[in-house]
Amino acid sequence: MGFGKNRASSSSHVLRIPREDTPLLANTQHLSSSSKTFANVFIAVVGAGVLGLPYSFKKTGWVMGSLMLLSVSSLTYYCMMLLIYSRRKLESHYKVIKISSFGDLGYAVCGSIGRCTVDAMIVLSQAGFCISYLIFIANTLAHLFNYSNPKILGLSPKKVYIWSCFPFQLGLNSIPTLTHLAPLSIFADVVDLGAMGVVMVEDVLIFLKNRPVLEAFGGFSVFFYGLGVSIYAFEGVGMVLPLEAEMKDKDKFGKILGLSMVFISLMYGSFGVLGYFAFGEETKDIITTNLGRGLLSTLVQIGLCINLFLSFPLMMNPVYEVMERRFCEGRYSLWLRWIMVLAVTLVAFKVPNFADFLSLVGSSVCIVLGIVLPAMFHLIVFNKELSWHGLAFDAALVLMGAVLSVYGTYSSMLEIFGVKA
Repeated sequence: MGFGKNRASSSSHVLRIPREDTPLLANTQHLSSSSKTFANVFIAVVGAGVLGLPYSFKKTGWVMGSLMLLSVSSLTYYCMMLLIYSRRKLESHYKVIKISSFGDLGYAVCGSIGRCTVDAMIVLSQAGFCISYLIFIANTLAHLFNYSNPKILGLSPKKVYIWSCFPFQLGLNSIPTLTHLAPLSIFADVVDLGAMGVVMVEDVLIFLKNRPVLEAFGGFSVFFYGLGVSIYAFEGVGMVLPLEAEMKDKDKFGKILGLSMVFISLMYGSFGVLGYFAFGEETKDIITTNLGRGLLSTLVQIGLCINLFLSFPLMMNPVYEVMERRFCEGRYSLWLRWIMVLAVTLVAFKVPNFADFLSLVGSSVCIVLGIVLPAMFHLIVFNKELSWHGLAFDAALVLMGAVLSVYGTYSSMLEIFGVKA
C-alpha cells in the first residue's frame, strides 16, 4: 500500500496524502441530508451520455439494450460501494488519514502509481466528455442551420461551429475558480431534465403515429458497442467518495445511492426505448436531430447546445486540477488550460459520430475507472479478510473489466473508422 503501519501507528503523527480535492463540489461545513444527497448523485451521474442511448438501442435491439443498461447500472452501484468500503476500512484502521477523493484512495492503496493511474483515467475521461460535447454542439447546429448548405466559406459546418466555440471556451476556461461557474451547473441540469421530458413526449406521439419496425436483439458484434455507451452514461464513480463524505447520515448512503441508481436506470431505459420506438432504423446518433426543425424541437436542441457549452469548463476543471498539480506545483496556469482546450478541440474534429465516441470513451476509460480500479483497490485492501469467493469475484471483475476494455475499445475504433470486423 501507499503507507506502512509504522507511519500511521501513532496518533500524534499525521500521515499527509498529496491532495486531489474534488473540484466539482464546494467545500462546506454543512452536511447533506438524504434528499440532497439523492439530488447530488443524480447531478453527478446524469449527463450527455443519455442522448446516445436511443441510437445504441437501435444497434443492440431494445430488449438487449435495456438488459445491458440495467446490468451496467447494478455493476456501477456495486463498484461504487467497493470504493466506499475501501475508504471506510482504511480510515478506521489508520485513523490519522483522511481520504477525500478517488485519487487519495489510489495513493493510500497503491502509492504514487495508484494516484497516477487514477489521475490519467480522470484526465482522459473528463477530456473525452468535453470532446463529445463539442461533437454534439457542432453536429446539432449543422443539422439546424446548414441542412441544405454543406459548406460555410469552403469549410464543413462542423469545423466552423467547433472553431466558433474555441475563443469563448478559452475565456470560460480561464476562470480560476468554480464558484463563479456554479449557476451554470444548475442551469445545465434544469435544461437537461426539460429537454429529456420534451423529447420523451415527442417520442410517444411519433411512435403512436408511425409504429416503425423494431428489433429486440442485435448480434454479438454490437454487444461491446452498447456496453461502452451504457457505461459512459453511468460514469459518476469519481464523485462517490466526496458525496458520501458530505452526507450527514453516512450509514444510509448505500441505500440512497441505490435508490438514485434505480431512478436513473428507469429514466435512462425509458428515454432509450422511447427514442428507438419512435424512429426505429431511422434513429440518429443524436436523438434530438430526429425531431426535425420545428420551433419546439429547435428550442430544445439549442438549449442542449447551450447547456453543454456551459458545462464544458465545469467538466474540464478536474483535468486542470490534475495537470496544474503535476506540472505547475498546484498553481493556476493559463497557458496550460489553453493548451488543453486546444487539444480537446483538435480531437473533436476527427470524430464524426457522437454515439460512436461515447462508446469509445466508455469502453476504454470508463470501464477502467468504474470497474477495474474499484475492484482492484477493494481486493488489495480486504485481501486478508475476504473469503475465497470474495477474492475470486474481485479478481474476476478486474480481469473481466480489462478484457471488456481492450475488446470494447477495438470494437469502437472499428465503428468510428467505418471498418467492419
